[in-house]
Parts: sequence; structure tokens; C-alpha cells
Amino acid sequence: QVQLVDSGGGLVQAGGSLRLSCAASGRTFSSNTMGWFRQAPGKERQFVAAIIWTGITSYADSVKGRFTISRDNAKNTVYLQMSSLKPEDTGVYYCAARESRWMATDRVGFAYWGQGTQVTVSS
Repeated sequence: QVQLVDSGGGLVQAGGSLRLSCAASGRTFSSNTMGWFRQAPGKERQFVAAIIWTGITSYADSVKGRFTISRDNAKNTVYLQMSSLKPEDTGVYYCAARESRWMATDRVGFAYWGQGTQVTVSS
């Protein structure tokens, strides 16, 4: 039983940076695997990044070297630091949670979702 509230989206110029936050409720946050997905208009929701309880991370090839996922278990919060943003990064970004310690990189592995936060990158 997890509730997620994601925030931090906005309008940014290409090459800029933005940090998304996801506040989670639940007794088992520290053992949850947390992820970020995004969805552009007319496209499927796709994996962006995930982090497991040990801090091990996984990233989509399209964001490697530019995005960093992190978590602060004391604050029940997961972050997505996005740098060198490109117009193709535009979309609605969703925080997701999986009640498992083990990594997942597809959306069927995540049972809980935030409401989404819009990220728009202008050229």
C-alpha cells in the first residue's frame, strides 16, 4: 500500500536542468524499488530510471550520463536529477514504486504510480 506524489516539472530550455521529486507514503519505503517513467504524446509510457534498496541504479540508454536517480529513505523521497535536457525529453514523468527489493525496468513490475508531472523542454 503505497501512495506517491510527484512534483518538480516545468518548462526548461534545451541544455538546462530540472529535478523531479516523489514523496512516498508507506511503511516499507526503504525496501521498495523506485522508478521513473515518462510518456510523450502519442507514445507508450517508457522506462527512464530505477533504484533499488542498496542504491544500485538502472537507466534507459536515452538518458544515461544525463539523468541521475537517487533516494533519501529518511524523507521517503526519490529524486530524478535531469541535466543536458533535450526536446525529446519532453513528456509527463511518473514516479513508480514496486514492493520488492529487486530491480525492475518495465512498467508491469511497478504497482503504484504518482499522478505525473509535466516536463517541457524547449529548443
